[in-house]
Amino acid sequence: MIHEGIGNFGHFAVILSFISSLIAAYGYYQMSRKEDILEVNQWRRFSRAVFFTHFGAVVAVVGTLFFIIINHYFEYYYAYDHSSLSMPTKYILACFWEGQEGSFLLWIFWHVLLGLVFIFANRQWEAPAMTVFMLVQAFLASMILGVVIPGLNVKIGSSPFILLRDAMSDAPIFKTQPNFIPEDGSGLNALLQNYWMVIHPPTLFLGYAATLVPFAFAIAGLWYRKYTEWIKPAMPWTLFAVFILGTGIIMGGVWAYETLNFGGYWNWDPVENGVYIPWLTLVAGLHTMLLARKNGTALKASLILVVSTFILVLYATFITRSGILGNASVHSFTDLGLSGQLLIYLLVFTFIAIVLMIREWKRIPSADAELAVYTREFWIFMGITVLGLAAFQVLVPTSIPVWNKIVELFGAVSNVAPPADQIEFYTQFQLWFFIVIAILSAVGQFFWWKRYESAKSLNWLVMPLLIALLLAALIASVAKVAEWQYIILLYAASFSLIVNGRILWMIIRNGYKLSGGAISHMGVALMLIGILFSSGYSKVVSLNMTGLMYSRGEDFTKDDNKENKENTLLWINEPTRMDKYIVTYKGKRAEVKGVPGYVDPKLLGSADVPFRAVATNPIEKEGKVYYQKGDTVRVYPENTYYEVEYRDEEGRVFTLYPRVQKNGEMGGYAISPDIQKEPRRDLYTFVNYDPGMAGEKKEWSKPEEFTAHKGDTLYLNDYVAVLDDVTRVTDIPGIVLTSSDAAVKANIRILGKTQEYIAQPTFVIKDRMVGQMSETINDLGLRVSFLNVNPATGEFTFGVSRTQKDFIILKAIEKPYINILWIGSIVMLIGFVISIFRWKR
Repeated sequence: MIHEGIGNFGHFAVILSFISSLIAAYGYYQMSRKEDILEVNQWRRFSRAVFFTHFGAVVAVVGTLFFIIINHYFEYYYAYDHSSLSMPTKYILACFWEGQEGSFLLWIFWHVLLGLVFIFANRQWEAPAMTVFMLVQAFLASMILGVVIPGLNVKIGSSPFILLRDAMSDAPIFKTQPNFIPEDGSGLNALLQNYWMVIHPPTLFLGYAATLVPFAFAIAGLWYRKYTEWIKPAMPWTLFAVFILGTGIIMGGVWAYETLNFGGYWNWDPVENGVYIPWLTLVAGLHTMLLARKNGTALKASLILVVSTFILVLYATFITRSGILGNASVHSFTDLGLSGQLLIYLLVFTFIAIVLMIREWKRIPSADAELAVYTREFWIFMGITVLGLAAFQVLVPTSIPVWNKIVELFGAVSNVAPPADQIEFYTQFQLWFFIVIAILSAVGQFFWWKRYESAKSLNWLVMPLLIALLLAALIASVAKVAEWQYIILLYAASFSLIVNGRILWMIIRNGYKLSGGAISHMGVALMLIGILFSSGYSKVVSLNMTGLMYSRGEDFTKDDNKENKENTLLWINEPTRMDKYIVTYKGKRAEVKGVPGYVDPKLLGSADVPFRAVATNPIEKEGKVYYQKGDTVRVYPENTYYEVEYRDEEGRVFTLYPRVQKNGEMGGYAISPDIQKEPRRDLYTFVNYDPGMAGEKKEWSKPEEFTAHKGDTLYLNDYVAVLDDVTRVTDIPGIVLTSSDAAVKANIRILGKTQEYIAQPTFVIKDRMVGQMSETINDLGLRVSFLNVNPATGEFTFGVSRTQKDFIILKAIEKPYINILWIGSIVMLIGFVISIFRWKR
C-alpha cells in the first residue's frame, strides 16, 4: 500500500514553510519601517506568530521525512535512494542528509533554530535582521518546494516527498504495476556508512547557517545606518560561526584521514576549498570587528568581510550542487536542476549587499589618518590582508570550472584546467601565507596587549625571538628538518607560540576571560608545526625492495612508477621485512554484528539471504562464544578487512585491519586505512591491490596424482604433507547417504612455513556413482582431491592442483608528530569557546 497521506502532509508543510517565510519577511520588513511603538509591537506579534508557524512547518517537514525513512516507505524516492532495510539504525539518521533535498532541509532546520534564539537574544535588531533571515529561509525552502508553475512548465525546487513512480516514471515496472513498491532501498552509500557521517554534515551545516547571523547584522547595520552599533551584538555570533565552521572543517579532515584514504587529512578538493575560503574571510572579519569595536576603525573592512563570507558560502553551495565541478571533485553533488535557482539565490543577496554598500559607503566612518607602523591596527590589518590573499589564492583556481562554463555561455571554448597536483599547487602558496600569519599573530598580539610607547618597548619581543630561534634549532636538529622553507615555518610557529604563551601568562593572572585570542593563536601555531611534520616529513616505509613491477596500470606507473616503488607485496602467512618491521599478511577477515573485532570468513557459510550468513563453527573471541554452529548472523559483505601483523625491532607486536569496500553505487572499490596511533607518530596502512578486489579469477593447474598409504609422507608443491588417516564418514553436509552408499574422508596434515594446515578431501560412492569433494587451502594455493581407493593394497590416490597463493600489495606511511596537529586544533577551538563566553557577557 502506498502511504500517500504522509507524503502529502510533508509536501504541504514544505509549501507552508515557504509561504510563511515570505510572510514573516514581509512582517519584519513592515516592523522595521514603523516608529510608533504600538505599531512596532503589532507587527512584532504578527511576525513572530508567522515565524512560529514557519518553525512548526519546518519541524513537521523534518519529522515527516524521518518518519518515511525510519518506516522504510520505499514508495518514496528519497527513502528508496538513500536507505535500506539492512542499514544499522545509526545510519538511518545519516540518510536524512545524504541527498541534496535532505541537506537543504538540515540547513533550513538550523536556520530556524538560530532564528528562534535570535529573536529572544537580540530583540533590538529583530526587525531588520529577521527580514534578512526569513528572506534567506524563503530561498532555501524553495529548494525543496517541488512545484511546477502552471503554464510556464517551470519547476521550483526538488521535493523529498516525490513518489518513486513519479521520479522513475520511465521504468518499465511502473508501466505494468503503477503501485509497485520495492522490497528494499538502495541504501546509504557504503563509503558514507561511518560515524563521521552522523556528526560531520550537521556540524558543517550549522556552521553554514551560523554565517547568516553576522551577515544579517551587517545588512541591518547598513540599513539602519548604525554602522558601529551592530558590531557588539554580532561578535559572539561571529565567534560561534568561526568555531562551528572550524570544527566542521577539522571533523572533515579527521574523517578523510581515518577512513576515506584521501592520502591524508586535506586534499585541497574543491568542496574542501569551498568551506575553507569563507572560514578564512570570517576569521579576518572577526579581527576587523575587534578593531571596529575598540576604536571605530575598520568598519568598512568588517562589513566587506562579513558580507563576503556569507556570499562565499552561497558560492560554495552553488559550485558543489550545480554539477559544475563535474569530475573536478570526488564529492560534489549531481545537478538536480537547481542550478538556476542557486544562481538566483547567490545573485540576489550579492546584489542586495552591493547596493547597500554603495548607497552607504560614504557615510560609513573611516580613519582619515594613515596607520602608523607601531600600532595594533597596522599589524592586524597586515594579518587581515594576508588572510584575504590566502583565501583569494584558493578561490581563483577552485573557480576554474565556473570560468570555463561562463566562457561557454558566450559561445567560446575555454580549456583552462584545474591544477593537476592540487596538494602541491596549493601548498606551495599557502605555506608562505601561514608563515606570515604566524609571525603577525605574534606581533599583532604584542601591539594589542603591550601598547607601544618607545623603541624600548620592542625589547619585549627580543627574548621570544631568541627563545624561538633556539627552540626551532633544537627541534630541527632532533627531528632532522632540513628544508629551509620548513625551518622558516618552524621558526615562525615557535615565535608565535612563545609570544602568545607569554601574553597568555600575563592575561591569565588577571583572569582567563580575555585569554581566548592568545589560546587560539597558540592552537594555530601548534597546528602549523603538526602539519609541517605530518605532511612535510611523512615517510613511506613500504618501499619495494624486490625490483618487481607490480602493475603496468596508470595508477601504479604515473609519477615515475611511484606506486610500484612505494608498495610492498605480501604473500599470505609469509613474514616480510619492511623497513624496521617484520610484516605478515594473515588473511581476509569479515565483520559480524555483535562480535568484537573481525572474524575468519571460513566460519561463515551462505545463508541465501542478503546480509546474513550461517556460522559453520562456533564463533568465539577470547574464550566467549558469541554464536553457535548453525546460527544465522548479520554480516557486512561490502567490507573486506585484511589482517596485517607488524613486529618491530623492539619485539612489539600489533595488528592492523585496513579495509577494502565494494561500492556498487560509486562503482569499483573504496580503500580505507587502518592506523597504529602512537604519541610520536602514526603508522598509516592501506591495501592498494588485491587480486580479488580487481575481480581476477584464480587459474588452477592440472591435477598431479599422488598415491600413498596411511602414515606416508607426501610432497605437495613445495610443502611436506603426511597422510595421517582415512576414515569412513556417514554425515556429509548437503548429501544424504543411504545404507548402500559409502564415503571416506582423508586427513592430510600439510606443514606450511609458519603453521600446519589440515586438508580433508572426501571420496563418495552414491547410487553406484563415484564423486570427489575437494579441499582448498587458499593460504598455500593448493586444492586436494580424493581420487581413488584401492582396498586390496590399502593405497589411496589424490590429485593436487596448484594456483597462486593469496597476496596483497600494501602501502604504509609513517606520519610523525601528527598528534600536534590534532592537539593544536583542539586548543584553537577552546580559544574560540572562551572568546564566545567573554563576548556574550
